[in-house]
Amino acid sequence: MSLENLEKISKLKAEPPDAREIGYMINAAVRKLQDSCNSGVSFDGRFELAYSAAHSLALAALRLHGYRSDQRYIVFQCLAHTVGIDAVKVREFGNYHRKRNLAEYEGGFDPDEQLLAELILNTQLLMRKVMALVKKQ
Repeated sequence: MSLENLEKISKLKAEPPDAREIGYMINAAVRKLQDSCNSGVSFDGRFELAYSAAHSLALAALRLHGYRSDQRYIVFQCLAHTVGIDAVKVREFGNYHRKRNLAEYEGGFDPDEQLLAELILNTQLLMRKVMALVKKQ
């Protein structure tokens, strides 16, 4: 579903991009992603930091296109349209979102270092895509 169609069904709201807000999101994502690689932080903390960095980047990409959403999951679903990430990666970000919800609302999930490593790598990929989009604008 296109960004315009998501707006029509009230999943997205049109809002002009705000360079300052987008810059804050990207800078926060850079710091959080860096901190998520600190082995001195608990697994839960590293996962939350990496997930939060991914969400900030996905939201920044959406904002660069002139949209906003209050639903966390939607910003990940829009990645195919905002930065051209393939459907497999979109599903992976959806999986990280589900894991985050387990941790947030149901007390957690068993630590999975491989999952965290994949989240960090995918977030680094997302960072490169968002930075390329910023440079285009």
